[in-house]
Amino acid sequence: MARMHARRKGKSGSKKPLAKTPPSWIGYKSKEVEKLVVKLAKQGLSSSKIGLTLRDSYGIPDVKKLTGKKISQIIKENKLTSDLPEDIQNLIEKAMQIRKHLETHKKDKVTKRGLQLTESKIRRLEKYYKKTKVLPADWKYKK
Repeated sequence: MARMHARRKGKSGSKKPLAKTPPSWIGYKSKEVEKLVVKLAKQGLSSSKIGLTLRDSYGIPDVKKLTGKKISQIIKENKLTSDLPEDIQNLIEKAMQIRKHLETHKKDKVTKRGLQLTESKIRRLEKYYKKTKVLPADWKYKK
């Protein structure tokens, strides 16, 4: 299947190992991992950044194999979720950076097109999250 805004095909990133049990070399228990996730969430990290931090700094390859729960589930259980879902929040930040770039480079047509594509993704996600009641019905993306 082709990419959404590009005329090329591609494969997604790395695949997870097939083993259902956690590796024997991990020195953390499930409760310790949950405490680490809560600590990192309180520092303001998103669930994807928490996963990267646990992988790179603590040597924990997969939280779900150790705890039986996803990182986002652990964050929800401890009521540390943000108002916006992570994907739409990242797109809004990207749109803000593009707008800042366009203030200084007004004739950059390629970046204007990129802003249009980014904002269309935001609107599509907005519609989906309103339908699934993750966002309130009166929530609106403001430029």
